[in-house]
Amino acid sequence: MPHDTMLLEILALMAVAVVAATIFGRLGMGAILGYLVGGVLIGPWGLGLITNPEQIAHLGEFGVVFLLFLIGIELKPARLWVMRRQVFGLGTAQVLVTGLLLAVLANVVLGLELGQASLVGLGMALSSTAFGIQLLATKKQLAVQWGRLGLSILLLQDIAVVPLLALVPLLAAGEATVGASFGYAFLETIVIFVGAVVVGRMAINPVFRLVASNNTPEVFTGFALLLVLGFGWLMDSIGLSMAMGAFIAGLLMAESEFRHQVEVDIQPFRGLLLGLFFMSVGMGINIGTLSAQTNMILMILAVLVVLKATVIVGLVRVMKHTLPEAIKVGSLLAQSGEFGFVLFAYARSEGVLDGPVVEMLTAVIALSMAITPLLYAVGMWLARRMTNETAARPEPSENNAAGVKQVIIAGFGRVGEAVARILSDLGIPFTVIDLDPAHIKKARDAGFEAAYGDAARVEILRAVGAVEAALLVITIDDPRAAERMIRSAKLVCADLPTYVRVHDNSVAGKLRALGATHTVPETLEASISLGAEVARALDADEDDIRTVVKILRSDDYRALANDPN
Repeated sequence: MPHDTMLLEILALMAVAVVAATIFGRLGMGAILGYLVGGVLIGPWGLGLITNPEQIAHLGEFGVVFLLFLIGIELKPARLWVMRRQVFGLGTAQVLVTGLLLAVLANVVLGLELGQASLVGLGMALSSTAFGIQLLATKKQLAVQWGRLGLSILLLQDIAVVPLLALVPLLAAGEATVGASFGYAFLETIVIFVGAVVVGRMAINPVFRLVASNNTPEVFTGFALLLVLGFGWLMDSIGLSMAMGAFIAGLLMAESEFRHQVEVDIQPFRGLLLGLFFMSVGMGINIGTLSAQTNMILMILAVLVVLKATVIVGLVRVMKHTLPEAIKVGSLLAQSGEFGFVLFAYARSEGVLDGPVVEMLTAVIALSMAITPLLYAVGMWLARRMTNETAARPEPSENNAAGVKQVIIAGFGRVGEAVARILSDLGIPFTVIDLDPAHIKKARDAGFEAAYGDAARVEILRAVGAVEAALLVITIDDPRAAERMIRSAKLVCADLPTYVRVHDNSVAGKLRALGATHTVPETLEASISLGAEVARALDADEDDIRTVVKILRSDDYRALANDPN
């Protein structure tokens, strides 16, 4: 039955993905290579368990879309502006220089005409965004200098998708030059980009605030998915790539109070779909084509990898960066990317490239992506040998950039607001987390750092810097939610001091047993404050008042709680 076949394919995908990723991860070769090998194994050129890899590939492409969204959300516009020299200088130079050299080789070796050779050269000059950024993110290298250089080149390459797509029909009709198509498409890109940013900035936060006010997590997650896929579809429908649309959506969310919760909600989809993407690449490696044209494919692969790595290393050095950094960037981006599959298939359908040429180029791209983890490992080894470094260290996070540990305040009701104002007056940095969008807006309007999110989720606490925080203050009046927050805080950082507001002492003992450092029962504190003010009204000695208050607060308010133990 058809549904039995579909179920078998799903089970095969899941089983092979888990087994391959686990084995290759244990061997230190990374899950990406495991997905690729797994894809080859169950694909049409292997065991044939997957009969229609195109469907898997289309689904897996959404993983790249979600990946670009999460990268965009980490890049605040101000930081992107700082990177403009690397993006438009280094990135443009890499695409044009590499594309020109590869075009000459395509003309000489493959006998392609000038327009065809230009398309092939520029298409092969683009690297794999999925592989590059996934490796950077996995190895935690996005924040270091060389990681930003690699990201800059990848961003420009994604922008270059537009003129390359526009070039195909123009070459088919024989009406335009490469330069003319590039200029027109780049102008179109800038206009669309500016329009999307302006509209998005005006609409995203108000709509998110409206959705979040319903306090329905699944609806919030649904809207986050709608935002990513909607922007991707919009950009795709007007000539840009879905990945670029998702990246723009991420940029618009970068300074939003909802960014942390959106990141946490999107992450599972990204991981699952990106794994499918890598497996689909493996399924696309045609064993028959490899065996029939092995020498030619391996020769083109070797020339491609060496030439791209050499050009990138040279350009990074021209930008006055160190040789070890240049080697790392070159090894990371020496492959061709997933866009080549789309570009050359499109060129084939338009009659610009012949079928055998496209099959050979597709095999080269797939193999170049498959060896990327190995190239990256070799590049890192060479860089370490040259600098005697044992490990690349990421730059300090934004939350701890100045070396001052912050406080995290979970809840911005009346108690949380009071704590925030005290810390603000004392110059102590803090971040507010709350699931009420109205509270977050109020905190931001007051000039406080605030993020929408559930502080009971480990991912949210990590995202706001709980690992490096001075302490966590829980001010909500829901004992069960406070319990979950304490448990999550202990998972994030077992030594994180946790101060909790409770209603009375009966709850305080339970929370202390869970790991709360200090609990403050509001009923008992109100009683102490009222008693102290009464004593002052009766002209009692101030030192005596302070002594009594100190005794009453000591040992977890034992004197007031009438605890028989």
